[in-house]
Amino acid sequence: MKIRLCGQSLSELEAWMKTLGEPGYRGKQIYHWIYRRDASSIEEMTDLPGSLRQLLQQKAWVGIPRVIRRQLANDDLTVKLLLEMEDGQRVEAVLMPYSLERSRDRLTFCLSSQVGCPLGCAFCATGQAGFVRNLDAGEIVGQVLALRREVSEPGEGINIVFMGMGEPLLNYSEIIKSLNLLHAPEGIKVGYRRITVSTAGVVPGIYRLAKEGLPVNLAVSLHASNNVLRNQLVPLNRRYPLEELLPACREYFTLTRRRVTFEYILLKAVNDSIYHAEELGRLLKGMPVLVNLIPVNPTEGGFKRPSSEQIQLFIRTLRQLGMEVTLREERGGQISAACGQLRGQLEAKR
Repeated sequence: MKIRLCGQSLSELEAWMKTLGEPGYRGKQIYHWIYRRDASSIEEMTDLPGSLRQLLQQKAWVGIPRVIRRQLANDDLTVKLLLEMEDGQRVEAVLMPYSLERSRDRLTFCLSSQVGCPLGCAFCATGQAGFVRNLDAGEIVGQVLALRREVSEPGEGINIVFMGMGEPLLNYSEIIKSLNLLHAPEGIKVGYRRITVSTAGVVPGIYRLAKEGLPVNLAVSLHASNNVLRNQLVPLNRRYPLEELLPACREYFTLTRRRVTFEYILLKAVNDSIYHAEELGRLLKGMPVLVNLIPVNPTEGGFKRPSSEQIQLFIRTLRQLGMEVTLREERGGQISAACGQLRGQLEAKR
């Protein structure tokens, strides 16, 4: 069977070259073509001998996911890609700028970790569509390579967030392999501190990640200030309630010294009252955390965005309780940037 080159580490490619009777440094050349020079085909690897390129055509392919649809937001900067894998399954990846220019150190790439998601969160289009399979490390890293082509000079200062389709900590081994591929100094070279892994609260995975020795950032999709409400919004809470989730987050900070971010999606008349803000402040009191508020993007769940006045009141209440709070900029509403919306629309048509 042919092997996919995207997803192979430097050592794996060097070892594979030797099995073909080639010197190991040929593996490094291939590695650079894929992860540094954005080659999408073996023909582009022009410093390899013609005979080797011909052999590689028989035994391998590069394997960058194919762009099925590209959507550009009204700011002409935020881009969502619908990407197709070799088996025809599709995932979404998003390029988001921090400012009104695509400067090389102010870009965030939002990646998917699964095709679909098994968790079924009430407000999430991905969860509503169900779960198909995990992505492997090559398919995850391939999203970065596809997104990088959207920028003329992406540089080495990009930020990576695993906040797309799927639950990363339910695809643990492939996430760890992709983290190492993204960080490798000979390749894409993303600093661990520029990478954020988001979870809906898979407690064993949080403890496991804390012990990996990788100083990546952890974001927890909290979305509710008590178990009753969180059980409705995030069904995983029935398995790992707040009494188990918060100690795991404290342990993550203790072992990594990385402050945990709690994501809180604001849903009109559901979790956006002053009472909820006060309850959230009490819940997180004493923890070195950041609360990231996200006004909901409309999905098939029927939730609505709170008014600007209600959002600001929620923010003020948390800050008065000593919480550090940010409000996520909404750059993706015009391109169905909520996870799974674009895929869901096209799958329905298909």
